[in-house]
Amino acid sequence: MARPLVLHPDRLLPADPTTRSIARALYDQVAKLPIVSPHGHTDPAWFATDAAFENATELLLKPDHYVFRMLYSQGVALESLGIGGGAVDPRAAWAIFAANYHLFRGTPTRLWLDWVFAEAFGLDVQFEAATAGHYYDAIGAALATPAFRPRALFDRFGIEVIATTESPLDTLDHHRAIRASGWGGRVITAYRPDAVVDPEFEGFAANLTRLSDLTGEDAFNYDGYLAAHRQRRAFFASMGATSTDHGHPTAATADLSPADAAALFTRVTGDAVTRPDAELFRAHMLTVMAGMSIDDGLVMQLHPGSFRNHNPSLFARFGRDKGADIPMATEYVHGLRPLLARYGNDPRLTLILFTLDETTYSRELAPLAGHYPALRLGPPWWFHDSPEGMHRFREQVTETAGFYNTAGFNDDTRAFMSIPARHDVARRIDCGFLARLVAEHQLEDWEAAELAVDLSYGLAKRAYKL
Repeated sequence: MARPLVLHPDRLLPADPTTRSIARALYDQVAKLPIVSPHGHTDPAWFATDAAFENATELLLKPDHYVFRMLYSQGVALESLGIGGGAVDPRAAWAIFAANYHLFRGTPTRLWLDWVFAEAFGLDVQFEAATAGHYYDAIGAALATPAFRPRALFDRFGIEVIATTESPLDTLDHHRAIRASGWGGRVITAYRPDAVVDPEFEGFAANLTRLSDLTGEDAFNYDGYLAAHRQRRAFFASMGATSTDHGHPTAATADLSPADAAALFTRVTGDAVTRPDAELFRAHMLTVMAGMSIDDGLVMQLHPGSFRNHNPSLFARFGRDKGADIPMATEYVHGLRPLLARYGNDPRLTLILFTLDETTYSRELAPLAGHYPALRLGPPWWFHDSPEGMHRFREQVTETAGFYNTAGFNDDTRAFMSIPARHDVARRIDCGFLARLVAEHQLEDWEAAELAVDLSYGLAKRAYKL
């Protein structure tokens, strides 16, 4: 007999009855607030074409590296899941997922997927090997209906705005199509220049050639290169962008003279770039991008500290973003100082900092954001977008930076169906944290109610100028 799937109404709220009661009252006030998703990686083509999602595997398994990295860690071949473009029966891949669903116990992925199964698709039995076919068929039948088209789900989930993330080399044709369609959903882009800022990015020289072609500037000349960035940033802003995003290996910044910067640019666009020059160029360009943000008003995000594509054989077979990115220790105090010395006191700049190194929360990030007007702290990211990760963030950051030097929550995902689940988890955890402060008489109940709305909705809107 299949075991029932039930989402407890008090899941993730504090265990103490008094605190739980306060948290429940706070959560009830924010549970249905609109979703502001200011940074993520959903495919704008979904909203441009509004085509039906194909099946459960294509929707929930293949796009989600949280899912297939766990399966891979237990010896499941990515080829058997259809990762990498090989021909695989999607029902067979789904059966493998179902047989291994127990691997996700205790992980946020389990929380997100159970929400999707129960709330989005109305499934009421546990996902396991015995119910794999039932799930696959039920989800497939739902996806064939108009109610499960991307735009209908966007509206059903209460999404007020969602930002995708594109390279400067993207022509944003899908965003044009969304605008031309007459649909009222707000889907905006964000400027992610890594492919033309990082000399170690694969195809860097070819990317600069493409940047030259798109802008009519000589992107192999330093002045032309900067002009090309300004032009593309203006184009992205005209297509709704309010932010840039920078996925650098470190948080190092530099502030070179124009002559030194031009000489460095000549070296990194040459035949053999050295690793120190590549790092120095990335560091300098973060400061340059901060200056451009002051000029054009785009909010700046920094996502450092990931060793990308750590598994070389996996990268060779499947390419980027296949679950083999690993957090690294990251230093901010010395790394950010050149940028902050030049622009950190300018309130026209908003620089939202993220980290995969939780040891920096109370030692570096909270004190920095608690001082510099330009800085805000992004929410727990990637490996720490989890109940315990959110608890650790609030406990280590709040006493020094407060709530209002943080940027609310963003889901940072390409797994569209999990977006409301992720926001729901964040709202429950934040309401639990606020409830404890009320129970301990550190906050009044009305202050906690205001904060619950800000943490769920208002802070992200303000930080990202939405």
